[in-house]
Amino acid sequence: MAAPLEMLAACTGFEWDEANADKNRIQHQVSPGESEEAFFNDPLLVVPDLGYSKREPRFYALGQTEAGRRLFLAFKIGRQLVRVISARDMSRRERKEYGRAQSEENPST
Repeated sequence: MAAPLEMLAACTGFEWDEANADKNRIQHQVSPGESEEAFFNDPLLVVPDLGYSKREPRFYALGQTEAGRRLFLAFKIGRQLVRVISARDMSRRERKEYGRAQSEENPST
């Protein structure tokens, strides 16, 4: 399997399942637009979900929106489209890991 960021770079857009979009909006107050924004801001930390990946690769990501909201995202890539399964605010542990990645990216901050 190619590296997760290489697979994302080959994607041409997003595909939304209305049930997942509604679930994320209702349970976590995360809109599809916010989820998409997180994929375009640095740093974006992506790891494969090795316990799930069967037919289509599935991944976890930590990223942030334009407004700085830090999100955890579970997603699949199929037919060059990103399909967000779940989006929620990062946990304390995830925020700590994301903060470390930001510090490594911008050592002067």
